[in-house]
Amino acid sequence: MSAPSELTVHDGLQDQVRTMGEAAMPQDSKKVRVVVADDHPLYREGVVRALSSSGQIDVVAEAEDGRSALSEIEHHKPDVALLDYKLPGLDGLAITHAVVRDGLPTRVLLISAFTESGIVYKALETGAAGFIAKEARQLQIRDAVLAAARGENVLPPELASGLVSEIRLRASNDAPVLTKRESEILRLIASGKSLPEIAGELYLGVTTVKTHVQHLYEKLGVSDRAAAVAEAMRRGLIE
Repeated sequence: MSAPSELTVHDGLQDQVRTMGEAAMPQDSKKVRVVVADDHPLYREGVVRALSSSGQIDVVAEAEDGRSALSEIEHHKPDVALLDYKLPGLDGLAITHAVVRDGLPTRVLLISAFTESGIVYKALETGAAGFIAKEARQLQIRDAVLAAARGENVLPPELASGLVSEIRLRASNDAPVLTKRESEILRLIASGKSLPEIAGELYLGVTTVKTHVQHLYEKLGVSDRAAAVAEAMRRGLIE
């Protein structure tokens, strides 16, 4: 059996994302405790049966909506929560955020019919342990749950390739293209100069400088001078 390949993800996703392969048997006999949440009863029941029949997993609770799922997670504190991405009430991302925010020991594994690379990226960035397509075989779902319980971040190969493209796209968009004038104004803002001082140094009207500053704010996604400088430093636009 070949070892699963690894993919290192940067820009907010610092953990390694491991593509799915055959799950190794746990090092001890302790079962992995899991909460399963999906609003389609037949699908949920099938997943629960598959996980329970493995002999390695104990499904401690089921839920059909997001609020119930979060309540079960908070109560049971399972090793893994297998959640539908589009749960009613609270969706999978909201639950993942709550689990990470509250420091719960549960690793969230999202499952969805929607597998666009932007959705997968957001799920992992929020703190999900992995993302699986709903069309995955039950054996793959079981393996993903066991891998998540071992501390791995899990993606099937067909989603991992799309994630690479998404990361590259976001990386290219992370550093906005500034005009020469915007770069000059950004540098002067960072040095602490006021708008009239910038206008005088660049031989521009104050209104013109204000227009350039507004464009600069829009490109950086900020609304004031301090935030503009901080964001520009984060993106490597100024030192």
